[in-house]
Amino acid sequence: MRTPKSLEALVHEGLIDAVLRQLMSGKEATVYVVRCGDEIRCAKVYKDANKRNFRQAALYQEGRKTKNSRKARAMEKGTRYGRKAQEEAWQSVEVDTLYRLSAAGVRVPRPYGFFQGVVLMEFLTDADGNAAPRLNDLVLTQEQALDYHATLMREIVRMLCAGVIHGDLSEYNVLVDRYGPVIIDLPQAVNAAGNNNAASMLQRDADNLTTYFSRFAPTLASTQFGKEIWSHYERAALHEEVALTGHVPAITRIADVAGVMREISDVRAEHEARLRYKAELEER
Repeated sequence: MRTPKSLEALVHEGLIDAVLRQLMSGKEATVYVVRCGDEIRCAKVYKDANKRNFRQAALYQEGRKTKNSRKARAMEKGTRYGRKAQEEAWQSVEVDTLYRLSAAGVRVPRPYGFFQGVVLMEFLTDADGNAAPRLNDLVLTQEQALDYHATLMREIVRMLCAGVIHGDLSEYNVLVDRYGPVIIDLPQAVNAAGNNNAASMLQRDADNLTTYFSRFAPTLASTQFGKEIWSHYERAALHEEVALTGHVPAITRIADVAGVMREISDVRAEHEARLRYKAELEER
């Protein structure tokens, strides 16, 4: 096929020898199958910010740090330079996260580098050598659904142990290659320790997958893996081999109603005292 303009520089630099075909185009990027020497890889080209469809980006950027103080100030002010720096930072998050998760043993596409807004990464295939399908394109048996679900819950745990939350995980962000599920699409990845929305995002990721797999394995519908995983994380008890059941013990502690009523009474008395003091001042 004709080389897209976005990949011309990589071809000129010898990083890509040929663009074979477009693999997919989504809300964030377009992915091409390319040849690099004797290997077939993927080139992910991010769309311009004004053409993207990803909402609430600010929620995902909370907790991300920029070492360059000039860039940080410009990004905060929203200047033209700042917007450009923000876009570069958004794009580089994915490749940085891919390297981080690969080192942690999480099944993600192997990254080969980030060049001028393009991520070069592993081309995943099924048992027949074709492009690996998305999870949502498969019809699963109950046994497969339970197996893939257990695998992905374990991957979520590994990610969290590495300090990362996907933030947008669902059946549309998982490929199934010859060896099983692979997590993709990570530009919005969240810093688990630095984002106030981390708990809800982690639980949403786990719940999205659980809801999907429950179509094929109804017993999963009543489970709460997201809450369970986050509970372990909050107690600093999370590790890669933690035993997951999908159930969170109910809180059996009796509510201190008397204590709550005392707090209410104290607040009311304090408020009334302020009103009396204000009235006395007005009478003087």
